[in-house]
Amino acid sequence: MSFILTAVIMFIFWMLLSGEFDIVLILSCIISSLFVSYISHDLLIGKTDIKLGLIRTLRFIKYIPWLMWQIVLSNIDLVKRTLHPRMPISPTIFSFRNELRTEMGMVALANSITLTPGTITIDVNKDEFIIHAVATELAEGLMEGEMQRRIKAIEGEAGV
Repeated sequence: MSFILTAVIMFIFWMLLSGEFDIVLILSCIISSLFVSYISHDLLIGKTDIKLGLIRTLRFIKYIPWLMWQIVLSNIDLVKRTLHPRMPISPTIFSFRNELRTEMGMVALANSITLTPGTITIDVNKDEFIIHAVATELAEGLMEGEMQRRIKAIEGEAGV
């Protein structure tokens, strides 16, 4: 499947760049696309599991409204902290154990944390996430693991 998809993508890309529709160029495009796809199809697309990809996409769509709500709540909290006369912030850097098994899950969690105002993902590796939070309360909220649990559900390890 990835071979065919890669060949089609390369064919379309070639045709868009060349803008020529001469039979010789089209044949050259087909031959080149097939050859390059044969050599490198696993680099562009990788092994595909359409059913699993569709399930994960649907789970991610289910996750987006929850993430948007968390972003709204974090915005409100950060505005309160900023406008408060004493500015109650207590910046902290902390880490928590990475329980995700896919790179896509790690990227989704790291981006979700960074999208949530008041927190930024500093580093991610297979063992841990390192996060900067504007307040210890935000760090404690992340340490509870609700966001990571929801991302694990997208990967297929837990139900939400």
